[in-house]
Amino acid sequence: MSARQNILGRIRKAQGRTGSEPTDAELSAVRDEFRAHEIGPLPGIALPVDRVAHFKAECARLESSCAELGAIGEVPREVAAYLERNGLEKRVVVWHELAHLDWKDAGVAVDDRPANGQDRTGITGSFCAIAETGTLLLLSAPHTPKATAVLPDTHICVARLARLVDTMEEAFAMMRNEVGEPPRATFFVSGPSRTADIEQTIVIGAHGPYRVHVILVA
Repeated sequence: MSARQNILGRIRKAQGRTGSEPTDAELSAVRDEFRAHEIGPLPGIALPVDRVAHFKAECARLESSCAELGAIGEVPREVAAYLERNGLEKRVVVWHELAHLDWKDAGVAVDDRPANGQDRTGITGSFCAIAETGTLLLLSAPHTPKATAVLPDTHICVARLARLVDTMEEAFAMMRNEVGEPPRATFFVSGPSRTADIEQTIVIGAHGPYRVHVILVA
């Protein structure tokens, strides 16, 4: 028995259950509960009146930059302009779903693979975006590697306006309805990486990208 199984088995025994893994009946009961309460209680706050404007304002508060485009085909030129403005090399690593865009015409060299420690800019898509907090939800899979979002100094994320929701609760409901069981790595991006572990002084880029640029696409 593995250490994991041993620990879970002890917990389940304390609950009056057997084995180290949930039974099909127990899993079914949990799924039924989720379906009956698709979105849990929300804080007593007003939801954004203008979802897009609120998302952009939250991005600015988190020190993410944000651009809004009319079509996915405009993404390479926006990326090229962003790299130019920030004095960054026009070479990026991208998720496979974005590799088909006309990067060559925009003057950007792309690598269609997961990022490694040598890559300076990573471009990803997103599962959805959350207006309330200016947050992006990404689901890791072989074709959507987490490394591309967290290893490079700069993370550029493409988010569809049609998949911009008001709250995190709505994002979780969307994930359950469309994906079912969440993947092993489900992660939220709310601005550049930061920490205040040392003397309560904010340090940007301590555990991830120094820069986050969000591209909203109709």
